[in-house]
Amino acid sequence: MAEEKVKDEAMQIIGMFQILPRLVVFDLDYTLWPFYCECRSKREMPSLYPHAKGVMSALKEKGIQMAIASRSPTSDIANTFIDKLNIKSLFVTKEIFSSWTHKTEHFQKIHTRTGVPFTDMLFFDDEDRNIKSVSKMGVTSILVGDGVTLGALRQGLTEFTQNHNSIEKNKQVWRNKYSGKAASSETDKD
Repeated sequence: MAEEKVKDEAMQIIGMFQILPRLVVFDLDYTLWPFYCECRSKREMPSLYPHAKGVMSALKEKGIQMAIASRSPTSDIANTFIDKLNIKSLFVTKEIFSSWTHKTEHFQKIHTRTGVPFTDMLFFDDEDRNIKSVSKMGVTSILVGDGVTLGALRQGLTEFTQNHNSIEKNKQVWRNKYSGKAASSETDKD
């Protein structure tokens, strides 16, 4: 599928949702590209998964910010590949460093740099341990099998909307519960 066709389909998918994330965060290895950076040379010309560029182009066109969260031990190679693929300008921040924290440290830094709350983020990664730890922070997190695809985008936006609606419902329950108690307490005093 050509990049432009993928972008058009991604635009249609994004258009189906009223609630969108403010920031979409991508892992690199086996999420945006089909290899580990540390197994490659800077001299090589990397390639993205077939849908990755189109999905990212659509997100950019829709005004959704993007970031990178990678535990690659070879950030120099990762950054070289990002430059060679001409995608550096797509990202508001790139957190590429080796870590044992399953990316929670990456997301703390992304939050600090962007000011975007965790609940307004959508994350794509190929490792379940990263998905689990980052989800606990409030980030909608999607496990990808063969990189970022149109199907993964649709799943991510669907789960983001469900999570957002659940949060809003809980806020409303909390407001009703506590504003109701406060109101009845005032009435009891009269």
